[in-house]
Amino acid sequence: MKRLMMVILVGTTMAWGARTKAQTNPPQESVQHTISDRDLDLLRKDLRSKRKQVIAANLSLTDAESTKFWPIYDQYVSELIPINDKKFGLIQEYADNWGKLTSEQSLSFVRRWLDPDIETARLRQKYVPIVSQVLDGKKSATFFQLDRRIAMMLELQVSSQMPLVQAQ
Repeated sequence: MKRLMMVILVGTTMAWGARTKAQTNPPQESVQHTISDRDLDLLRKDLRSKRKQVIAANLSLTDAESTKFWPIYDQYVSELIPINDKKFGLIQEYADNWGKLTSEQSLSFVRRWLDPDIETARLRQKYVPIVSQVLDGKKSATFFQLDRRIAMMLELQVSSQMPLVQAQ
């Protein structure tokens, strides 16, 4: 696997740290790194755990609200995982083929890369009325703000580590 994939994964985990450092050097394509499926699975579980911790720390819930909300949250995440897996698969494909993409393949990639964003937005829309049945409007809105902030932070971190197609 190319260095690009390692940079993306390290960048994603750094997004959860206390400090993040901007990467200014382009990835060196001649260096190969192998990341096992087990390592990727552990990274994903860690990111999901940290996401839940951030939401729990910033969403003030009563015991009664917690009892009702967290099972809904877990269901939401279980539906979000396959969407994120698609996005991760596309990034993996991009990393594996960077430097060899034709114009047509580049357009195909960007079109397919937008699909998980649309699916995520639809999933959030689906869950707004579900969450609002157990939390008041302010807490429901806060949950979706937090969820979106976390997702945007990760997206920015990953996207900023991906070299532009034109640079290949």
